[in-house]
Amino acid sequence: MDGAARNGAEIGFRALILALLALACGHMLSTLLRTIPAISLDLMAADFGTSPQALASLTSVYHFSFAASQVPVGAAMDRFGVRPVSLSLLIGTVIGTVVSALAVGPVTFLFGQLLLGVATSGMLMCPMTLAAKQMSAAKFGLWSGMILSIGNIGMLLSSSPLAYVVDHLGWRAGFWVSAGFGIAVLVAVFALVPRQPAAHADDSSPLSQMTEVLRLGLSRGLRGLIALSLVSLGASLVLRGLWGGPWLMDVKSLSRIDAGNVLAAFTLAQIVGPICVGMLDRKLGHRRTMVAVAHGFSAVLLALMAAGAPHYPVSNLFGVTVMPPGYDLTLLVLIGLAMSAQPLIFGMTRQLVDAQNTGKALSAVNLAFFLGAALMQSTTAGVAALFGLPAVLLYMAAALVIGTVLFLIFTKASAV
Repeated sequence: MDGAARNGAEIGFRALILALLALACGHMLSTLLRTIPAISLDLMAADFGTSPQALASLTSVYHFSFAASQVPVGAAMDRFGVRPVSLSLLIGTVIGTVVSALAVGPVTFLFGQLLLGVATSGMLMCPMTLAAKQMSAAKFGLWSGMILSIGNIGMLLSSSPLAYVVDHLGWRAGFWVSAGFGIAVLVAVFALVPRQPAAHADDSSPLSQMTEVLRLGLSRGLRGLIALSLVSLGASLVLRGLWGGPWLMDVKSLSRIDAGNVLAAFTLAQIVGPICVGMLDRKLGHRRTMVAVAHGFSAVLLALMAAGAPHYPVSNLFGVTVMPPGYDLTLLVLIGLAMSAQPLIFGMTRQLVDAQNTGKALSAVNLAFFLGAALMQSTTAGVAALFGLPAVLLYMAAALVIGTVLFLIFTKASAV
């Protein structure tokens, strides 16, 4: 029995699973909160007296603060353990959600997004770190996919259900409901996540541990994974969390509820996909190939979606003004399934570092995920304002191609 298995036995398998489920619900809350603007951006902008494009650019502060917080959060989890870090972050999340619900203009909304970015920064890394330290590498590959699948339920909640709430109760109600959910998750984590000292705590200073997060991210072993991470989550998150709603409502003329239904199908694919990918990975292996093919395929699908806009090539090919919403539905489901290969990046990271640096290495990758999402969100706001929404999809497709090529180059010598 290896070290990971012994640590898992110390907690007990049933207790470990319950703890992971509670922590994964924190990730579900995080995905719900960061995708609320996708279905309510127009109403929020009208309420604040600003344009949707300007408000979209403000939401990028969530991802910037989220990314920046990966460094101290990763060091804290290795130094203090998962339980105290997760409880602290959940308290901050509830506070940030209340501030967002009470926002009266762009400035207070910006402050709420900043608080939420910091507070939700470890919601994925808490269950990932616990699983990585308590499970073997083979089991971690499967469970990392399950954690992401559970977390992606938050995006399902922010599609049709949130659209109904927004239409009937207003956009603020979405944040109030999220605050109540956050309190419930806080209680669950307090009750189910065991008190356990950090398995690999050391005497180095917090500053040196945070520096180690950055060093690991820039190391040659992780360079290819970081390059792909910078565009991977950004493409799927910005599509689902920001521009998917405007694309379906403005370009395809769908109602808010109908757009929410399409986004719900996209999200279902993102829920089912990671579990399927985790099972395929455990059965077939070839993680590097699966990751590269999935991201390249996603780039093609995004380009095809853009080409279905009014008077674009695919629409012209079929002799219609614009491709019907069913075309986008099919492409979005395929994108959701293809982008479900993202958990394999965490699995590859877990294989490349020792147990003492697991939390820091995973946080370095997560830093790249959300730094890339922040950069993509802020830059796509400018692309949308200057060139329109089809250009946004093409921009994200090009970013995925570049990231995939760099991933293949830097991981060629040490394929996992």
